[in-house]
Amino acid sequence: MLYALMFPFCLNAAQSNQVIDCNIIFEQRKGEILRELERIDEQQQALQALQSATQNVLDQKEQDLKKRELAIAQTQKDIQERQEKIERLLKRNEEILKEIKGITQSKIGETYATMKDSKSATILQSLSDDEAATILFSLDTKIISKILAKMDPQKAATLTMLLQKGPPFKEDSKEMQETQN
Repeated sequence: MLYALMFPFCLNAAQSNQVIDCNIIFEQRKGEILRELERIDEQQQALQALQSATQNVLDQKEQDLKKRELAIAQTQKDIQERQEKIERLLKRNEEILKEIKGITQSKIGETYATMKDSKSATILQSLSDDEAATILFSLDTKIISKILAKMDPQKAATLTMLLQKGPPFKEDSKEMQETQN
């Protein structure tokens, strides 16, 4: 390669009748080119070292990222399992609560069904509207009519409105009290 670069120069010098020792020029140029090649080789080695170090850092970061992703995935799985367990427990608790309320309401209903109308009316009149409506709702319609007939007309009207809307009575009784005030 060196000779290919210097050959045209020596050829031109030979044609112009100048005597130039091409070997001296070749040797001088050869030293410069060798130094340049060494410098390029050093830069290439430095670049390769930098690339290797960068690749190592990237590989390490990728491994760390994969570990974090696995940890996050496991945490999400744990959270989802816990959430599903909580939902199952809540559903089961709601079923148990409904059973308990049903049993309680049937016993209370039976109790009021066996009482005298005037006694039932007096007790129900002293309860909150939602509690009284809940108890009345569990009774037979004939018994309800007898109890309501023995109550204060205003209270009987309020309870009739609640019974007409149906359960749940807590929200309805609060709305009715606000509209009456």
